[in-house]
Amino acid sequence: MEYGNSGETRGATASPTTSTGRDRASNAAVALQDGARQIRESVSSVISGKDEQVHLAVVVLLAGGHLLVEDVPGVGKTVLAKTLAAAMDSSVSRIQFTPDLLPSDVTGVAIYDQVERRFEFQQGPVFANVVIGDEINRASPKTQSALLECMEEGQVTVDGVTHKLPAPFTVFATQNPSEMEGTYALPEAQRDRFMARMSMGYPERDDELAMVDRRDSSDPLASVRASLSATDVSTMIEQAARIYVAPAIKQYIVDLARATREHPDVRVGVSPRATLHLVRASRAAAAVAGRDFVVPDDVAKLVGPVFAHRLVLSARGSRGTAASASAARIIDQISQQIAVPTSAATA
Repeated sequence: MEYGNSGETRGATASPTTSTGRDRASNAAVALQDGARQIRESVSSVISGKDEQVHLAVVVLLAGGHLLVEDVPGVGKTVLAKTLAAAMDSSVSRIQFTPDLLPSDVTGVAIYDQVERRFEFQQGPVFANVVIGDEINRASPKTQSALLECMEEGQVTVDGVTHKLPAPFTVFATQNPSEMEGTYALPEAQRDRFMARMSMGYPERDDELAMVDRRDSSDPLASVRASLSATDVSTMIEQAARIYVAPAIKQYIVDLARATREHPDVRVGVSPRATLHLVRASRAAAAVAGRDFVVPDDVAKLVGPVFAHRLVLSARGSRGTAASASAARIIDQISQQIAVPTSAATA
């Protein structure tokens, strides 16, 4: 089943109807798939039994998005982020969010140079290709908001001066469940900037035993070697952004988004930004699968991770269960109600 229109632009070329155009699109898809495979293999060498989580993390990376990993302490949230960073030959920084962390500790600050008699901007840890935000919800909302401009626009503005962040730029943030002590709920505007949210979950028995054996004598993270450069990843992100999305699939994504705004158990549905994020993530998923076009299954698998954390539920919608579980249930209901496009509809 092919969802690409033979008369429209697909993949990395503008002329797919020619043999050369198809070859170029195919080569770009193969290169993207190979790069994604290298990253996944590096991460899987450290974290076993979490193929779905690793896949989603790679998809978000290639979509140029940011990932929020929520779970209880000790299940590998930070290890996943550190391993992804180690798999790329790029600049990496880690920010440990605490209640006393200030916004300037994240973005940087202008310091007066008495010799030069002028202010000089000292970059904060956010100036890196990969920023690991550890326990982001332990910082105050004021400090959390320091990432808003960074995540959306790829820049930092301090004292009226704008500073561009390096490309590619991605934030992998971890947070503890909001029910735990010493946490602040992420503001809606902050959650909306994360392309996807996921949970790690506890490992299976055999995977946990393998982890014990693997870490008995050495740290597997120390053996991870970068397989791609920052330039490679930037190129992959650009190529993934050119993956073809048929008009019927775009309509499918819009219908899913609009359904969240009309659901009786939802007070605030997903934003138009979420719609764009689902399009970008679906393109990246197609690229990881080695295709130069998106199929409905790409969208269906990603709608939960991309949409659920953005929903603001009504009192009825969140009654009797955790908000995250209720949001996931609502997304499942919507997914079953919205008609999935067929190959004929995308021809």
